[in-house]
Amino acid sequence: MKRFIQFNDETIDSFLFMQLSDLAKTLTKEAEVEVEYSPYAYVNKRERKIYVSHFWNHRPADDRWNGYKSDLFLRAIGSWRHTDERVVKEFVKKMERSPISSFAKQLIVLAEDMRLEEICKKERPGTKKAFAARRRIQRQYFSAQLKVNLVKSLAADAVFNLHYLFMHAESPVQPPSINQEVDAVMPFIQRSIMDFYDARSTADILRVSQTIVELLEDVLHKDMLNQYVHLPEFFIREDEHKETYADLKRKDPLANDDSLKESKSGEEEIIDEEFRTWHRETSELGNSFLQFDLDQGSKTELMGEGVREGEAGDQALAMVQGSAQQTSRKDFSHLPAEPLKKEVKAGEYAAFGKENRFAVPVFKKADRPCAEDIGNYKRQKAQIISLQKKLKNMIEKTLEHKKVQPRSDLHKGRLNKKLLRFFIEEQPRLFYKKQEPSPEIDAVFTLLVDCSASMEDKMEQTKRGIILFHEALKSVKVPHEVIGFWEDTSEATDTSQPNYFHTVIDYHSSLQPASGPEVMQLKPEEDNRDGFAIRVVTERIKKRSEKQKFLLIFSDGEPAAYSYERNGIIDTYEAVLQARKQGIEVINIFLADGEIAEAEKQTVQNIYGKYSLFVTDINELPQVIFPLLKKLLYKSF
Repeated sequence: MKRFIQFNDETIDSFLFMQLSDLAKTLTKEAEVEVEYSPYAYVNKRERKIYVSHFWNHRPADDRWNGYKSDLFLRAIGSWRHTDERVVKEFVKKMERSPISSFAKQLIVLAEDMRLEEICKKERPGTKKAFAARRRIQRQYFSAQLKVNLVKSLAADAVFNLHYLFMHAESPVQPPSINQEVDAVMPFIQRSIMDFYDARSTADILRVSQTIVELLEDVLHKDMLNQYVHLPEFFIREDEHKETYADLKRKDPLANDDSLKESKSGEEEIIDEEFRTWHRETSELGNSFLQFDLDQGSKTELMGEGVREGEAGDQALAMVQGSAQQTSRKDFSHLPAEPLKKEVKAGEYAAFGKENRFAVPVFKKADRPCAEDIGNYKRQKAQIISLQKKLKNMIEKTLEHKKVQPRSDLHKGRLNKKLLRFFIEEQPRLFYKKQEPSPEIDAVFTLLVDCSASMEDKMEQTKRGIILFHEALKSVKVPHEVIGFWEDTSEATDTSQPNYFHTVIDYHSSLQPASGPEVMQLKPEEDNRDGFAIRVVTERIKKRSEKQKFLLIFSDGEPAAYSYERNGIIDTYEAVLQARKQGIEVINIFLADGEIAEAEKQTVQNIYGKYSLFVTDINELPQVIFPLLKKLLYKSF
């Protein structure tokens, strides 16, 4: 089955992202700092986040890496410690009424970045290479933008492009003609830009910027149209427009505040009308109810007389008439509304990564196989019988066998070095026998199967691969388990994401002759949270006593779940890395019935590195996996 067209098929390079994350933590000395991609590079100290720009995408590998690093250096070394946000806040408030406020905000970012760049190169000389590449690329970009803006007659944008070229010029820049008014003040602007080089603080940068802005307000009739850099304003407006508890109450004035003179006579006409509210989507009771607010009409003494007896299914809504008086002890009207929100606590499995703090494992056992599953399994088994023998022989030759402990205190065998017993015992046992290899293999396998909807076109081929491994491992008496995993989309919420683990074959039943048809119960379900699944299964494998532990993951390498799309690849990569650090060999097996797209290969390799197998024909599986297992075992010795 061919895939649908993917209009946004860009994948995150997990290795590059991990390097940037580690670099950010090292430079800021903050263990909780995070790196994210954004249209513009900036820092959010409150949320402990550093954003690197998409501007560097789709460039040669060296330029892309240097661009990302230069963004990180400016924010982690410069903005994090050397930018005075207080004076920036004051400057922006002054510039809010300026007709070129966007130009003013972007100018101070441009000038401040130039100052921070020199600080970074002074504190860490190794950053010079990255900044040299950054300047070269950005000079080309702003030169091209200058030509475009001159053609479009965007004077403010053209002046901003010139500011960058003046600041980072390697040779004298001859400014082009923009218009008569701007050309007249250009010599003064060039002299003012020179003052940026003498700036020693954010306040100095803002002082020079204000001088330039005040001059350009008289000659620029329109503000900038484009945005080239970003000045985050979350710290500027943090104290403004705070909602209080009183603001949440409705205080709209009535349209008219009058009363009708008529009083109740008892002869009013009453019309009963049935109002049905049941619907298929509201058949289950929720925590909401219908409420009408009236803000228009006249007051009257008439009151409704229709009283209905309460029922068990009614919402808990009580209306009480009484008297009360105000108390100062519980007056929350002066407090901000945000602290009144109920704090949602992470679940028991928050240790499995920030992206999985609300994921909850739900373990499901296999059902008794039906006659149809048994028949399908036998047919599949018959088709791979020759491959099973090849894989069995390979496992026996490759995997290490258990060793029997040496036996001592024997009447015959090799002579022990401890000969004192010959003198102090009447019937001394002075011999021992060396440890010998056991016929049992000292290994355990877990086969983790992605049961997401994206496996629809690979599930049948994947089942054949699982049957091949199961029969081969069973024939050499290696304990193993087969688990399918997926996340339930319909039940997933902000605070709970159920992840199902369908154990079709467990360690205890894996070596039983009748085991196997349960594999046919695996089928494509919904989403997949690969990182969480790998972490849960890793905890199970760690409890095994075998020396060699293997985790085979049958997956297409495209994690996608509730609030997991953006960082799913990174989280899965970290889960694989942690499992390998704990002595578990993780291998991804990508079985496809046909050609494998290059984007799919790249995604899998970003997560699993060189320990990923791409197999388009299951007959090739034994030959492909043999050198990989051999390489892993040699690495462990």
